[in-house]
Amino acid sequence: MSYLMSNYTPLKVTFVKGVGCYLIDDKDEQYLDALCGVGVVGLGHCHQDITKTIQTQAANLLHTSNWYHIQYQEDLAEKLCQLSNMDKAFFANSGAEANEAAIKIVRLHGHANHINNPTILTANQSFHGRTMATLSATGNPKIQEGFTPLVSNFIYFDFNNIKAIKAHENNNNIVAVMLEPIQGESGIIIPDKNYLNQVQEICNNNNWLLILDEIQTGIGRTGKLFAHNYNNITPDLLTLAKGLGNGIPIGACLAKGKASQILTPGTHGSTFGGNPLACKTALTVLEIIEKDNILDNVLVMGEYIISSFRNKLKNSNKVFEIRSKGLMIAIELNQDCSTLLQKALNNKLLINITGQTIRLLPPLIINQYDADILIDKVSNLINTL
Repeated sequence: MSYLMSNYTPLKVTFVKGVGCYLIDDKDEQYLDALCGVGVVGLGHCHQDITKTIQTQAANLLHTSNWYHIQYQEDLAEKLCQLSNMDKAFFANSGAEANEAAIKIVRLHGHANHINNPTILTANQSFHGRTMATLSATGNPKIQEGFTPLVSNFIYFDFNNIKAIKAHENNNNIVAVMLEPIQGESGIIIPDKNYLNQVQEICNNNNWLLILDEIQTGIGRTGKLFAHNYNNITPDLLTLAKGLGNGIPIGACLAKGKASQILTPGTHGSTFGGNPLACKTALTVLEIIEKDNILDNVLVMGEYIISSFRNKLKNSNKVFEIRSKGLMIAIELNQDCSTLLQKALNNKLLINITGQTIRLLPPLIINQYDADILIDKVSNLINTL
């Protein structure tokens, strides 16, 4: 009997060690991790510099509280703001918490502008978290099922459809648009190149705040530090998590301009958010990305993997579409492919399946040798359908 609640259905494997792009189970079997903890362990498992940082910091200080000054928190806020062209940072423990902070900020913004029912536009098939507010922001009825009444004042629109946003310009309750630059959980859905630019223009024209949820796309996943860098824009609010701590829980809500001045003492907080261990680890992650030219590797390997898949699967009648941005990769098939999850595990490969789509989020450090293994194994799996 398990004493765990039944909200997960874990595959029957127990990992006990990780090295780079690989996980090792309790039977000493090695698996290529093409999901890296759902986009978390971008620099690979047990990176020696990150391990050293964690060990050293754990020996010095883990926690005080935000009632006191935390130097590494200040340092990380400065680094992230400089890298993102933002002004202020709030630290939490997860992506959902970072998004909660953004939602609270825009509601305060609305009330400050005498809007009694501040409303946020979010996209259909989006994913912003599983707390009540972020669940309500998530445009997916399946995920929301059973949790009504939801947090009110979210309106959903079709992703990558500018007219769908413009249709709400006469709604005086709208205070913000909340978007993933690329929809990750729904299968790596990539919008038109100028989509985010058009969304920001609409926000600027209507005094709306633009929230970009880069929890999955941020910290180098797409080949730039933040996915919105491809559009040369700066949002009002930017949320981060996942790859920022390379496995140590941390979330961040960054704010620009008027949005950065909204939180005041007593309006928001987090017991563990911004603790010395998490912040020092995140600083090390950012240092490694810069020092080791990780973004260059993401671009090179992303192009190599996607080109190889297109060449290898060009004659397959099972493939509907292949999509990618950096090392966010999706292979959408013409049929349900949920059986491939267990087949991949049996083949010592970790992937994700979203409906008819194989989703791959390999470590940002992946090399050509491991990429070839990934390409061969996934291609062979598709051929078994």
